[in-house]
Amino acid sequence: MNISTKKESTALVVTVSGRMDAVTAPEFEKSISDFITQGEKAFVVNLSGLEYISSAGLRSILACAKRLKEQSGKLIFSGLQGHVKEVFSISGFNGIFKIYESDAEGLKGV
Repeated sequence: MNISTKKESTALVVTVSGRMDAVTAPEFEKSISDFITQGEKAFVVNLSGLEYISSAGLRSILACAKRLKEQSGKLIFSGLQGHVKEVFSISGFNGIFKIYESDAEGLKGV
């Protein structure tokens, strides 16, 4: 899994690619947690390059969302495709989180 970030005016855009599973999910969670510790409160997570997400990945996302909620922060997603989009739908995550087609739309939703 690869994680890259770009600071925008309203949020931090986090781009995740590869696979988010039991091995890599803790890396995602730590990365977001570190940014929260540094004061970031709004995230647009671009998953357009994510090929696979497991239940461990979903748990990491929930853990990050819980931590952000305590800080009155926001976790928004963009670019879901294929398997990842299907998993978000089946798990009900598309009802829990705001999901946008692009980063630009997500940034407007922050």
